[in-house]
Amino acid sequence: MTATAVAADAVLGIDVGGTTVKWRLATSDGRVLAEDRLPTRAPDPDARLLAQDVVAVARAAGEHARFGAVGLAVPGIVDDHAGVGLLSVNMGWRDAAVADLARAALVEAGHDVPLAVVQDVRAGALAEAADLPDTEPADAHGADLCAFVPVGTGVAAALVRGGRPADPSPWAGEIGQVMIPSGPHAGLRVEDVASASAIARRGGAPDARAVADRVRAGDAVAAAAWADGVDVLAQSLAWLTAATGCDRVVVGGGLVGAGGLLLDPLRERLANHLSGWRVPRVTAARHGASAGVAGSVLVARGLRAPTTQGVPA
Repeated sequence: MTATAVAADAVLGIDVGGTTVKWRLATSDGRVLAEDRLPTRAPDPDARLLAQDVVAVARAAGEHARFGAVGLAVPGIVDDHAGVGLLSVNMGWRDAAVADLARAALVEAGHDVPLAVVQDVRAGALAEAADLPDTEPADAHGADLCAFVPVGTGVAAALVRGGRPADPSPWAGEIGQVMIPSGPHAGLRVEDVASASAIARRGGAPDARAVADRVRAGDAVAAAAWADGVDVLAQSLAWLTAATGCDRVVVGGGLVGAGGLLLDPLRERLANHLSGWRVPRVTAARHGASAGVAGSVLVARGLRAPTTQGVPA
């Protein structure tokens, strides 16, 4: 396929993860033209390596089609509107001018197109909210607030209402950093017990999937670690629901691969924690590890709209 073989409405989405940079070239109607990945280069304290990688991705994507906008999903604490990475432990940056650096590098490489930065969990939330099945009517108030909660190395959350991010601050959503105030895990953070990595560590297995297999096989240590993780996660979702009024919770990340072993007790315990309250629908994420790159494509598509500037607000 040559660069002139497709319509000029193609957009490029890029998702920067701790180990890989995923990218996807897609048309305005969602058709994927090309996608690939390359290793993440970190630490990258000033985000200059990332700017170089964005150019490398643009060159690779440009071999398939011209694109008219770029959505760039990055990890950590991110000011989407300013395009600044305020803090990222994985990338090693603080107050990095991600959007300015990436945009300048693209222009220098001959790709003078709009670019917007979005925090990766919010990007995933956009993708999951856009792909929710509409099998149940909204409540009497027409609520459609969706919480996306990926459970992997850490635990985070992002809110979407009507296809737009609903988070009030770049610092919103870091629910894994909340200290557990009482009980057997008092003094630990939520992600010290409920993340996929914590469940693996506490269950004595290389990863959460192995813990799930041991739970099914009747391993008592694995079962205890799993039960603790599910209960702490349910408590966190109860706080999130009470604070935001979300009516849908989409659980993603590595842990959701366990299916009913996770979701069935999670729904039950969440209902117990919210006794007397409206309990949100809890479902598994549909995009899996591709949620961030799918969301970055949506952000790029938003830039193509004449009245849209930056990430939808």
